[in-house]
Amino acid sequence: MTERPRAQPFRTERFKAFVDAVVAIAMTLLILPLLEAVSDAASGKLTTAEFFTEHSGQLLSFALSFLLIAVFWMGHHSQYRNVEGITPALLWINVAWMSTIVWLPVPTAMLGQMDADPLQAVAYIGTLLLTQVTTLGGWLYLLRHPNLTADPRSVLRAGVVGDVAAIVLFAVALVIAIAASPNGYIGLLVLLLNGPLARLLSSAVQRRHPDSDAAPRE
Repeated sequence: MTERPRAQPFRTERFKAFVDAVVAIAMTLLILPLLEAVSDAASGKLTTAEFFTEHSGQLLSFALSFLLIAVFWMGHHSQYRNVEGITPALLWINVAWMSTIVWLPVPTAMLGQMDADPLQAVAYIGTLLLTQVTTLGGWLYLLRHPNLTADPRSVLRAGVVGDVAAIVLFAVALVIAIAASPNGYIGLLVLLLNGPLARLLSSAVQRRHPDSDAAPRE
């Protein structure tokens, strides 16, 4: 019986270009509600100062989501910079990641235009949490298939640790947002603790895997 040829990995250049295009479109979509708000303000004869006052929530939610998507994209770029092949499984992990990025403009518009409630917090912070979970999925897959990347195991483990820390903090922020609604979005400030928490977890992992770089690549 003739052995079936193994499926070749997808080209990383097209994969990265696809991701960049999706992220760029998502970031552009964030501004659309504000453009509509400008048209409404013009029809209502609002002054520029009145526009900024009445739509301060939209402006803040736009700035926050734009910054978060930019941070997610920078993290994704770093994660896949040295990846040399994209398997179907890794591609689908990234399709899931991109779906959360594309969805984010929807809860962003809710945050800027609707009264805050617990379900809105679940939609917004829950989306950010899922983005981080899918990022973690990518790190774990690369850790199990180190032949796909030129990064050493220590870098892959550091990526896992950083994402676990971020997921914990997003979960804490979500609990705060639900419990303290409608002012619970202040809970997102716990993300400032990501660095210290990641370093703490990294120290624990290093003690458990002191020879992580010595492991052979598959």
